Formats: sequence, C-alpha cells, structure tokens
Amino acid sequence: MSGLVTGDAVVLGLQPARLPSRALAVVIDLVAVWAVYLLITLGLAVATASLDEAAVMAVSVASFLLVLVGAPIAVETLSHGRSLGKLACGLRVVRDDGGPIRFRHALVRGAMGVVEILMTFGVVALIASLVSERGRRLGDVFAGTLVVRERIPAARASAVPPPPPWLVGRFTGLDLSAVPEALWLEARQYLTRSRELDPVVGRRLAERLADELVARTGTPPPAGVPADAYLAGVVAERQARDARRAFAPPVGGAVQGAVPSPPVPAASAPSVADPLVSPTVAPPAVAPPAGAPPVGGSSAESGARATGFAPPA
Repeated sequence: MSGLVTGDAVVLGLQPARLPSRALAVVIDLVAVWAVYLLITLGLAVATASLDEAAVMAVSVASFLLVLVGAPIAVETLSHGRSLGKLACGLRVVRDDGGPIRFRHALVRGAMGVVEILMTFGVVALIASLVSERGRRLGDVFAGTLVVRERIPAARASAVPPPPPWLVGRFTGLDLSAVPEALWLEARQYLTRSRELDPVVGRRLAERLADELVARTGTPPPAGVPADAYLAGVVAERQARDARRAFAPPVGGAVQGAVPSPPVPAASAPSVADPLVSPTVAPPAVAPPAGAPPVGGSSAESGARATGFAPPA
C-alpha cells in the first residue's frame, strides 16, 4: 500500500474542496434528484388518482423522504462518498481520519442536508461553509466528515517538479544503491502531489521520506536545505543516472571503422626519494554558488537538529 493514498480514501489530508466546486456538485445532485422526484411524483399522481386525500398525502410524504433524503444517503453509502455531482467535480466525502464514510456518516449528512440545503435553499450550508476553517457544513461537522479533492489533472500528476537551481548537481557522488524502489515511488508521488497536500501534513511526510533517504544513503543532508528540496534534488539525480544508463553506449562495444589505439605501457610507480618527481598537488576546492546552503555540515550540527532539514521558506 502506498504511503500517500489508500484504496478507499485519501489518508494524507488532501486540501479540502473549495466552496465553488462543492456548490457545483450540490447543484448537480439537486438537479438529478429533483428530476427523479418529479418523474416519480407524476407516476404516483396517476397511480393514486382513485385514492382519498389522506392516502395521497401519505404517498407524497413517503416519496419525498425516499427520493430526496433516502436516495442521496444510499448513493453516498454505496459509493463511499461519491455522489453524481461529486464524481463530476472530482470530490469525495471522507472521514476526519481519511477513511471511507459509512452509513451512519451518510445518514447524518443527509438528515442535516434536509434542514440546511432543502428547507433553507442552501443558505445555512453556505454560511457554515464560509465560517468553517475547512469549509465544512453542519452535516459534515456532526457526522465527522470532510469533502476533499480527489481528482488531480494528469499533466500535474505525471510531472515531477525540478529541484532548486542551487541544488542541481550537488548529489552526483551520493550512493543510491541501497534505496529501495518503494521509497523512490513514495518520493515521486509526494513530489507530484505536494501542492495538493495540506501544508502541515505535507511537511511531515517530506521530512519522513527525506530522513529515510538519508538513512539509506548514509550521507548527511546539506545544511539548511528543506526536506522537499532535498527530495527533489535526490530524485532528479536518480532520474539523471537512469537516463545516462539508458542512453549510454554498451560497455566494451567497438565502434565500426575505428582503429584501435596501441596499448600504453603501465608506468612504474615513482619512488618517494626521487627528487625529480614533484608531489601531487590537490586541485583547489570549488566554492558553492552564492546564496546556496553549504553541503554537509558537522556531525554535532546535524545531530542537534530534530529532523536534519530546514523548514520550508
């Protein structure tokens, strides 16, 4: 199971659905429900023409409760929070803990929806959604549910955002052989959906994934680098290595028409006492670009930080 999405609901707190998309979903649901209700009412009017007024009233109340109240409850229960309007707008009703809703959640939402949507023409639901921090109406508050965005455009879901420019090429010497594919998959899924995640939950996930990468690579992260930027840099380095490996010429493959060069004899190791041999001079260190955090850091500094990563800017 992925660390990002469960099989039934979002477990990482996707951003709550905005009021315009929720209102559009409600309008679609109301149009569909009222169309069915009118058709059933016309059919019942013809079928109950010979009954007395009390029986017609009882049938009308029963049809109202079954179609306008019972049908939405049944649809949300069977579809785990996706009605017709929510399916069209890419929304879903989930529990506060991210799990799929059940009958009791749909029952409370439907019962409260009669008061705050049908009887007040949506005014109460609108005011409650504007006042609530996560845009929940009264039915969501009493049922312990939340409407979240479930659908992500394919263009954004398939593209991994690039790392910051000052991190490009700074992980070329990182040993990535011990990182499992499952961890790469989680890191890519986080990067592609980071904008859709709740900021607090997304930061915690980025720090957890980055700490796992640090433990697998055995190299401390650059000082002062946020966890999401570290993930983007390491994933970009992994993709660059895969691209070089895929497009590199085969090892040992001779080019047709090329003349092999004569073998170069191996030079004997110079003696330390030879005065004609000059000592090897190490190349000067290249300073990082201006404004970029320094790579590495002392062990005491890395041990003092809680997660090893700087908070996002």
